[in-house]
Amino acid sequence: MALSTRWTPRSLHIPALQPTYTCRRCLSGRERLLRVSEEVQDALATGKPVVALETTIYTHGFPYPENVALSSHLESLVRVNGGVPATIGILDGIARVGMQAEELIQLVSTAGNENTWKISRRDLGFIGGFGLRGQKLNGGTTIAGTMILAHLAGIKIFATGGLGGVHRGGENSMDISADLTELGRTPVTVISSGCKSFLDIPRTLEYLETQGVGVGTFADGRTGTVDFPAFFSRDSGVKSPRTIFDEADAAALVYAQSNFPIQSGLLFANPVPESSAMAKDEIDGIIAQAVAEAEEKGIGGSANTPYILRRIRELSNGASVKANEALIEANVARGTKVAVELAKLELREGAAPQRGDASVVTPSELPITTQSSGTAVSTPAGDASAKISSAGQPVDILVAGSLASDTICDYEPFDRPSTAVPPTLHTSNPAKISPSAGGVGRNVAMAAHLAGAKVALASVVADDLAGSSLLDHVGKSGVSADHIRQIPAADGARTAQYVAVNDTSKDLVVAMADMSILARPELESLEYWTTTIGQTSPKWVIADANWSPEILSSIFKAAKVQGAMIAFEPVSIAKAARLFNKNNNAMTSTSVVPNHTVSLASPNSLELSALYKAATDALMFESERWWKVIDSFGLSGSGSRDRLVSIAGPELVEEGIPQQCLQLLPFIPNLVTKLGPKGCLVTSLLRHTDERLTRPEYAPYILGRTMSDASEIGGLYMRLIPPTCNVSQEDIVSVNGVGDTMLGVIVAGLVKGRTLDDIIPIAQDAAVLTLKSPEAVSHEVRSIQERLQ
Repeated sequence: MALSTRWTPRSLHIPALQPTYTCRRCLSGRERLLRVSEEVQDALATGKPVVALETTIYTHGFPYPENVALSSHLESLVRVNGGVPATIGILDGIARVGMQAEELIQLVSTAGNENTWKISRRDLGFIGGFGLRGQKLNGGTTIAGTMILAHLAGIKIFATGGLGGVHRGGENSMDISADLTELGRTPVTVISSGCKSFLDIPRTLEYLETQGVGVGTFADGRTGTVDFPAFFSRDSGVKSPRTIFDEADAAALVYAQSNFPIQSGLLFANPVPESSAMAKDEIDGIIAQAVAEAEEKGIGGSANTPYILRRIRELSNGASVKANEALIEANVARGTKVAVELAKLELREGAAPQRGDASVVTPSELPITTQSSGTAVSTPAGDASAKISSAGQPVDILVAGSLASDTICDYEPFDRPSTAVPPTLHTSNPAKISPSAGGVGRNVAMAAHLAGAKVALASVVADDLAGSSLLDHVGKSGVSADHIRQIPAADGARTAQYVAVNDTSKDLVVAMADMSILARPELESLEYWTTTIGQTSPKWVIADANWSPEILSSIFKAAKVQGAMIAFEPVSIAKAARLFNKNNNAMTSTSVVPNHTVSLASPNSLELSALYKAATDALMFESERWWKVIDSFGLSGSGSRDRLVSIAGPELVEEGIPQQCLQLLPFIPNLVTKLGPKGCLVTSLLRHTDERLTRPEYAPYILGRTMSDASEIGGLYMRLIPPTCNVSQEDIVSVNGVGDTMLGVIVAGLVKGRTLDDIIPIAQDAAVLTLKSPEAVSHEVRSIQERLQ
């Protein structure tokens, strides 16, 4: 029986950053008046979705410190939905696009202060000019002010609450919001819940038409024509000029308009969520009363809107506040989704600036190694049309895995034995108990980071104390934590917990893990993972099996779309089987080279057997494509066993370990099987051009060759690499992060262009450092960086 290995297609190309975004050059002459944050500049320069947010809502809508919480929440909504928030305001006389947390807190803490203005178009010159003269004023930007500054920075999407409009009686008073005229002359798309319902909605729409502003309303699940929303209620009794069915449609409209010489904006109305909406008749009566009271008291001009909103809140017993909060959140989420769809469209059409375009290999193309003579770790074919451009900071490796609070219990009996002894069951045992930050994903990410790679961790925690502590830990570690998602504990989410019980030799006896948060349905979205991976442009994605099969499927598909190579960490015997679970439809019987999904896996011997059994149960070895790869080597039964014994030794062959590797290779072309004190068994597929097929020193490890030029596979490589050193029992402190350390260092080495043969001894040394450390990953791993160069 013949067996196959996997390789890599075309080497992933990640070009350097684009020099600058246009606005960055402009800032050199304006930075005393306008500053764009580095994050926003870089996101714009690389085509990442950016969403503008106003600040009047904080400075003139909510008191301190509630406005701080709201600002943080809305920015988080943008990030969770795949965008970069660009909160816009005036601080110390300088317009800021993309305010840092401390800047935003400084601004919103001045809410109600006479030196904190409400900034529209007419005010920008004044507040900037006074700032140049030493009068450091602050300002919350209105819709009009935010649109201008967003446009100057190059931002196309702006999400807000409600638009200003023509006031009732505006035909006589000429009281018309500057928001409407701004929409007529600034090409920014505004997503709002219509205009405030105490305004004259028909005249507002008529004015917008005169200004040349395109207006549409999201159907939000409804069919046929829909009403233009009335802020607190979903219907106004006035039909919307156009209906928009989804975010992709909205993005297409923005893209089309931006390609015409049109300088007006677009207004996309998003109705308040049905669960928080007020009944039209109820709110109409409340508004009529509030407007009448304002007229009786002669309250007009800039004081009119605040007065009416306050009376609506009072007369509705707070129901208007609930609707207001819900619609703002809904608008920010929908606005971000529109920005994401627009980024995709611009990339497909070649309109978006790109940091680089990862090469994508079609099924007919021959895989190419990432090194001149290295193992053929291949990038599977992907859909170039679906790629999202890279985000602000590209990384070498994105680790999609668990972040957990670990508790390690080492059994320490009063009379310390000379041999390994497990704790006694059904009773209390003396132990040394150590809590720490952990999780397979976190450990692998830390090891890769310490080995010199640029790494981001994509994970999830609850908004509980443990989750907050872990976020703080990762943020200080040097690993990017921008893609760690927080889920409310109120929704039943619990931060992952892992408890390990070890014997006196520090070997694992039993472990208990609560990883339920890594199976949350909201994490199954392919769009979520495509955006996350697209924002980081990784060369490698490492996924651990703590995720549910459905989430693993989305991670794999998203990585393939981005042209990233995929490494899989099986985690445990039970979880390893998730790779071939029927709900992981990114791994099917047709996922064989060169159309494979996973390029590298690093199981131990027990996890390897679990992978093999899962593949057998899933009938993966029954596919015609698998047989074609296997038969291409022409291995005979008896002769193959002798060759396996000569390479791996009789003991491993008796256990069936090399045989299982060979049968899995069509699906996972590079396997590094960890064998503890026996070392590592490396099994790989080689291309015809791989120099190891011709160099005599590698001849003992070539298990088979393919003579046919029609096959993309040139040979089958297997090598048992012994451990670099033996560690005495008294030097072992913890074994729990050893395998994670190895995988992190291996992939960090592959990123640097090294071969598996070169990397594994270095990774073994790094694992020894962790073995001797109380940390899940030893900080001494940093010492091996030079060896990986």
